[in-house]
Amino acid sequence: MDPFDKLKKMKMLLIDDDEWIRDSLCIYFESRGCNLKVLETAEEGVEALKKQAYDIIITDYRLPGMDGLEFLRRIQDSHPQAMKILITAYRSEDVLSKAIRIGIHDFIDKPFTAKTIEDSLSRLLQEQKRNSTDFDVNHLVESQNT
Repeated sequence: MDPFDKLKKMKMLLIDDDEWIRDSLCIYFESRGCNLKVLETAEEGVEALKKQAYDIIITDYRLPGMDGLEFLRRIQDSHPQAMKILITAYRSEDVLSKAIRIGIHDFIDKPFTAKTIEDSLSRLLQEQKRNSTDFDVNHLVESQNT
């Protein structure tokens, strides 16, 4: 299955202070019919999430002001259903353990390509489909037992 068939129906948010990354990914995903909102800071992301829910949230780790991990920690309770991806050039055990506790779904190391993001999203969509299939099957089994 082409991941873009599903991604076209989803709202995606990208937060990165690098204008080139924002512009490149925006062009890449919009050219495939996807809805990608791009922002420069985590603070802008918090404000955007007050107005709109997003299915996928991609953020850089190092941002001016609030960093990506703090941003994801702050929005975890209000947006638990969103798939969350952390982009970083600074992967360390400390960053990984904090990210796992926050519930990050995937890590992407810099430098990366648009294809790297596409592959990550494809994996996450497949995992989401498996998990919802498992839930549906369990729900059916539970319904038959009552």
